[in-house]
Amino acid sequence: MQFYIGEALDGDGNEIAHIDLMIGDKNGPVGTAFANALATQSEGHNNLLAVLAPNVAVKPATVMVTKVTIKGMKQAVQMFGPAQAAVAKAVADSVADGVIPKDQAENLVIVCGVFIHPAAEDDQKIYNYNYSATKMAIANAMQSKPSADEMISQKDSAAHPFKGF
Repeated sequence: MQFYIGEALDGDGNEIAHIDLMIGDKNGPVGTAFANALATQSEGHNNLLAVLAPNVAVKPATVMVTKVTIKGMKQAVQMFGPAQAAVAKAVADSVADGVIPKDQAENLVIVCGVFIHPAAEDDQKIYNYNYSATKMAIANAMQSKPSADEMISQKDSAAHPFKGF
């Protein structure tokens, strides 16, 4: 497989976290998307590397892309603060736990879409929900979850939380 795709949602309220991500080889389509994400910045959509702390980037290298337009310093600090710390820790823990093979960490990259609601207030919840959603999305990606059979078995009973009706 050239790359893996994962998705997960966790939490509630305005701090809810929804993660979409791709994991793949630096030399493949995810590597191209990774480079484009870092090289293509625009107002309100400032992509950033996931770091545990300044000068401690995670492996696989992970670029976080905003899924909503950042409309002020409060939201920007939430993306560069608790969300970034959460995504970085989830990637590091996924390698430490063997979900992402350690021997592939230098060859893989991750493109991680992160949602920060403009009305989010609680930084601890932003951290907790983004950490758990990122961990779930990585596990789902690396295990190719859900399988086609799992998806089919839930297609008529699944309840989308934001369907609107």
